[in-house]
Amino acid sequence: MLDAAIEYARSNHCSYTEHDLRIGALGHGKLHLSCTVSPVELEGWVGRSANGSQGRADSLVAKNPHPHPSLPLEGEGESSRIAGSQAPPVCGKRATAPAPANGRSANGSQGLLLEFRHIEQQLRIAREERLLDQSQADRELIRNLAHEIKNPLGGIRGAAQLLDHELERPALHEYTQVIMKEADRLQSLMDRLLTPHRLPQLASLNIHEVLERVRSLILAEYPQGITIGRDYDTSVPLLTGDKEQMIQVVLNVVRNAAQAMHGSGEITLRSRVARQVTLARKRYRHALELQISDTGPGIPEDMRERIFYPLVSGREGGSGLGLTLAQTFVTQHGGTITFESQPGHTTFTLLLPIEGTGI
Repeated sequence: MLDAAIEYARSNHCSYTEHDLRIGALGHGKLHLSCTVSPVELEGWVGRSANGSQGRADSLVAKNPHPHPSLPLEGEGESSRIAGSQAPPVCGKRATAPAPANGRSANGSQGLLLEFRHIEQQLRIAREERLLDQSQADRELIRNLAHEIKNPLGGIRGAAQLLDHELERPALHEYTQVIMKEADRLQSLMDRLLTPHRLPQLASLNIHEVLERVRSLILAEYPQGITIGRDYDTSVPLLTGDKEQMIQVVLNVVRNAAQAMHGSGEITLRSRVARQVTLARKRYRHALELQISDTGPGIPEDMRERIFYPLVSGREGGSGLGLTLAQTFVTQHGGTITFESQPGHTTFTLLLPIEGTGI
């Protein structure tokens, strides 16, 4: 990989020395540098390795702005950590990070150990946690409002029903019927807002049975125009979860896709086993990766940050609760739900832990 990286840099007219490239070619790993002077100055490298992965400008971060960390070769004392910059990689660009260091080991030799890590996963986890915290706060607010609205609704409907019995003119019954129907509609909405707070009933379940159930329901709703393809990995083991909640999760996402395509297009259900996945800050050797793709117009740019929030809908007449419920149920199962969208292709990805594979 190193020779390929050097050749790549030369072919792209990058003014790197071979020493620079030995650092830069490490997409992930550790590098030991012998130091004969102190302090030393480390240079972060930005570029693209031979396999196409992007490098990032890195800087040493310590507990004070003028760090003098002890970096013994044998792991004694404190060490600084590497924090990645989000600056886009540019061939030939450098970032300098002064790092005064007393890299002396117990036997008197000097050196410095650098460890390079990709930070995409940490950024993804931080973003998911931020969105989850925000949506949980919004849901708590909505839940409190739902309780406050639900209590007087019963009184309004009861009074309208009594009034309906007392009215003698048939023409007036139409008005009381409107009151009762609207009260029932609001009551149903409040019940749906409060539904996520029911704890899941856990049992072994086959995710493909869930997918087939949803597939049959959607095809019954859209007998013409919608096709639902299947790409299943039959080696996916049984999950531990609430079957009814999982059906609701998949149904909400698939129904949203069908509605976004106005009843004409293609939906694909795909299942795979993901390996070495971190969910809720816990590492799993295996997890279920479920992808639901459609050929619809895509999610509008201005809605993407709010798509999982309650009462946010891009469809006229939509309740804005489908994806909120889906995210809540997935979170209760220790998983995540994310999406990627562009015109003509939107994919929702669900990651659910497979019990017994936690590390």
